Amino acid sequence: MTETMRAVMLDGPGPPDALVIRDIPVPEPVAGWVLIRVRAFGLNRSELHMRLGLAEGVTFPRVPGIEATGVVAECPGGEFTPGQQVAALMGGMGRAFDGGYADYTCVPVSQVVPFRSGLDWAVLGAVPEMLQTAYGSLDVGLDAQPGQSILVRGGTSSVGMATAVLAKQRGMSVLATTRDPAKRAVLTGAGADYVLIDDGHVAAQVRQFFPHGADTALELVGTPTLPDTLRSVRVHGVVCFTGMLSNQWTVRDFYPIDYLPRGVRLTAYGGGAADLPSRLLQGFLDSVAARTAVVPIGHVYRFDQIVQAHADMEANRVSGKLVVLT
Repeated sequence: MTETMRAVMLDGPGPPDALVIRDIPVPEPVAGWVLIRVRAFGLNRSELHMRLGLAEGVTFPRVPGIEATGVVAECPGGEFTPGQQVAALMGGMGRAFDGGYADYTCVPVSQVVPFRSGLDWAVLGAVPEMLQTAYGSLDVGLDAQPGQSILVRGGTSSVGMATAVLAKQRGMSVLATTRDPAKRAVLTGAGADYVLIDDGHVAAQVRQFFPHGADTALELVGTPTLPDTLRSVRVHGVVCFTGMLSNQWTVRDFYPIDYLPRGVRLTAYGGGAADLPSRLLQGFLDSVAARTAVVPIGHVYRFDQIVQAHADMEANRVSGKLVVLT
């Protein structure tokens, strides 16, 4: 192993070209930490928020990246074996300490999830955070049950498409939104039963198919569309606020009785590595290998294309997960 590595550095908030590739020392793990040779990492909106200066608790300069997939290089405590395939995510990655945008990343043992798979690294790199967020939103945020209907607001996002895949595995009816009619096929390919063109008034469209409203809804766009999403579900239905594609996450002058439709329940989800047990990750990867599930990859970039990747993410030019190979 070399003493230095390539890493994407961010010295402070700025445009995509504020991300600069530098050679820095490979981190040295101590007991309780794992050094991972990164093979691929996915891009996430939280990293965009960080670059734009919208994230709290970040110190600079910093290597961004809240997830990474690769193989164990060193593990002083012996919890994992060198060469073992692992994913790492959340828990301060890319914020409190350097994250996955590098050839190597060093993370606490508690944030590492092992797996075994012969899938391409581009596929493996797309999965961890996307699967954790989609699964957690369904299981924790919505308590989604087989046979229920779900509205996915922000359906062409990576989490939105992963949610459609998981919801269909549960036998749910999926309604997914997009602002671009040309993306209908992308959503039906992910498992959407109904594709709704988001004109800001989705609630009326939902009730054309489900007159009383959907059983559940996942809000991935943010607070601008949340009131209409709340009106899309039935009495005693549940809306889970998970994503902020709009970069707007607060509701001003929130008055619950006026804001929430009668009898509609609003929850939220934000999780970490503990919400992605090894059996879940392994089971999903096995399903992908067996072609009974799909990973909605939007585009795969080289390491030296990180600026272009962030520019594409910020402009919402790509549907599905953006992945960088090291």
